[in-house]
Amino acid sequence: MSAIDTLFQELRQAGKKAFIPFVTAGDPDLDFTAAALRELDARGAALCELGIPYSDPIADGPVIQASYTRALERRVRMSEIFEMAKQVSSQMSAPLVTMVSYAIIHRFGSERYVEKAQAAGIAGAIVPDLLVDEAHDLAKICAHQDFSLVQLVTPTTPRDRALRIADTSTGFIYVVSITGITGEHNQLPAELVDNVAWLREQTDLPVCIGFGISRPDQVTQLAPVADGLIVGSAIVRRIGELASKPREAVIDEIGTYAANLISALESRK
Repeated sequence: MSAIDTLFQELRQAGKKAFIPFVTAGDPDLDFTAAALRELDARGAALCELGIPYSDPIADGPVIQASYTRALERRVRMSEIFEMAKQVSSQMSAPLVTMVSYAIIHRFGSERYVEKAQAAGIAGAIVPDLLVDEAHDLAKICAHQDFSLVQLVTPTTPRDRALRIADTSTGFIYVVSITGITGEHNQLPAELVDNVAWLREQTDLPVCIGFGISRPDQVTQLAPVADGLIVGSAIVRRIGELASKPREAVIDEIGTYAANLISALESRK
């Protein structure tokens, strides 16, 4: 079992749901990323998602794209990200999972990427551009190393394909709530709850929802059907305000924002 498997097993036994925040590695620098992760962990995040900057992000909206651009302009390197993750993961109770393009994994070498990530205390990878038809080799490597391979189901994924994705995923299934790109949305699709409820009946894997979630009322709407909720753009947007605010103030703002969403999640188990 990976650390992510253990986490969700413990959450289910306790009747709890996972709050999963996203931050971009190296935006504005890796010291800030480490501080943000520690703050989110201290505020009660169950699992933290670390975005690996990529010049051609998949389905990421303007807020996260801009954060990737800022990190890449500072020439953040994978070796530096892994070193930061190694240091911060030992200080956190929440496992780390990377959101990483398969192009990066392929260039790195699948076995080498998993080996380096595990050595850095990272428990799994969300790979948004990995087609289920091409996932077998990486899935085999990850399974052998107890490293979670999280794949995505979108609103346009046919149900037979969603079942295949569930069969090759480990850790949890990432359900994309909306058609399109990431970002904060005022309203989520009416059919989302029914679609997630159907998927949960088809698999024993935890089902977590991301894209568009930013407000407590959305958390309370989705908490009854999800095993976890992923929040990214709203956090990354606050980090983007560093140019006009002190670092300590932004860290505290991120922590307070996360705590409010966690409180809403815990109130609707």
